[in-house]
Amino acid sequence: MRISLVRVSIIVMHALSVAADWTDFGAHEKPVSCPRRAIIQGFEKCRENSVIVIEIKGTLLWSKDIQYWLKNSLPIGPGVDQESYPPAAYQNQTTAMILGGKRLHVEGYGHGTFDGNGQTWYDFVRGESNYPNRPHALVVTAEDSYFHGLRFVQPQMWTVTVVGSKRVLLEDIYVNATSSNRNPARNTDGANTMFSDRITFRRWTIQNGNDCIAAKANSTNIIIEDSTFHDGQGVAIGSIGQYYGRFETVENATARNIVAYGSRYLGRIKTWTGEQNDWPPNGGGGGIGYVKNINWDNVTIHDGSRAPFVINQCYTNVDQANCSTSTFDISDISYKNVQGSIRSAHVAEFQCSRSHGGCDRIVFENVQLENIAVDPPVAASQYKCSNVNEPDGFKCG
Repeated sequence: MRISLVRVSIIVMHALSVAADWTDFGAHEKPVSCPRRAIIQGFEKCRENSVIVIEIKGTLLWSKDIQYWLKNSLPIGPGVDQESYPPAAYQNQTTAMILGGKRLHVEGYGHGTFDGNGQTWYDFVRGESNYPNRPHALVVTAEDSYFHGLRFVQPQMWTVTVVGSKRVLLEDIYVNATSSNRNPARNTDGANTMFSDRITFRRWTIQNGNDCIAAKANSTNIIIEDSTFHDGQGVAIGSIGQYYGRFETVENATARNIVAYGSRYLGRIKTWTGEQNDWPPNGGGGGIGYVKNINWDNVTIHDGSRAPFVINQCYTNVDQANCSTSTFDISDISYKNVQGSIRSAHVAEFQCSRSHGGCDRIVFENVQLENIAVDPPVAASQYKCSNVNEPDGFKCG
C-alpha cells in the first residue's frame, strides 16, 4: 500500500484509520471521554481544554515510489505557532509526514511503527548526502505534548525532526536505520531539534548511520537521557552556522546516562566555517551566534572507533577551507563521569576557531577511558586541541 502525503494536524489521521480519543478537562466536574468517531465530530464536542490522544497500533508503511515522494514531500517548517522559524524551505529539507498541534498524546504502546522503506532510498542515493527532496520520516511541531512507545524502522532520511516546538517529551522510542548492502544508511539521524525549547528525549534506543540525536539551530533546554546508541555518531550539537549572517544558538543542552556501542563519537560540536561556500543543504557557512552550556554526564562508550569528543569549527563542503574563520562562539562545555573503551589514545580532538578567540571554559572531570587499539590496553589520556583557552581538568597536547 502507498500512504499518500500527510500533514497531520486535526483531521488527516482519520484517513489513516488511526484511533483518536479526546478528553475534556475543563468544562465538567468529571472528564468526559468522547468515543472513537470521525475526527471532525470529536472536535466539535471537545474543541476546548482537551488533550488529543492518537493511538498507533499497527504499522504505517510508506511506499517505494521514490518519484512520487520527490515531487510531493513537504517543507519541514514552520513551527506550531506559524510565526517561529524555520522558514518553509530551511535547509531545503522536506518530510513525508508532519504531526503537530497542542496538548497531543501520541501513543504507540511499544509496537506502533513507522516503516519508511528506507532501503529503497539508500540504494537510490548511493551515499549522496542530503539528496534534494529526500524526505524525513516524521516532523513534529507540537507544544505541551507527549510521544511514547513508537518504533521507526528504515527511515527514508532523518527519522524524527522536532521543529518549532515547546515542552515536548519523547519517551521509549526505538529507531533502526541499517542498510542490508554496501549502500550506506547515510543521513539517517535518529532525532534532530530546530527552533525548539524544552524538548526531552528519554529512553531512546537507536541504531543508525549518522548522528543519533542532534540539537541544531535555535535549540534551547534540550535533555537527552537514559538512552542507548548502537553504531552511529552519538549526540551532536549542530551543525550550526550554515546560513551566512544569520544568528543562531544552541544553549542549555544535557546528555546524561548514555551508553554507546561501536559509536564513532559520544559528543560532537560542529559549526560551519566563517566563509560561505555554495548553498544549503550541502553547502553554506558564515553564520553567527553561540553554543553555550552543553553538558555530557555519566556517559559510557564501548569499542568506540576514535576520540569520542570532538569540536569542529571547520565544517564545510569543500576540500580546502580556512578553518580559523568561524566567529561562532563556543563556551561552558563540560564532560563528566566518562568511561569505556575506544580505539584511540585521544579522549578529545578540539579545533576551535581563532577568529573569535577560541573556546572558553571547557571542563573534563572523572574520565576513565581505555585505549584498546594497543595490546595490552592502556589508559586513553591525550587531548589534541587548538585555541582552547585555559582548559580545566585536562592538558592540550
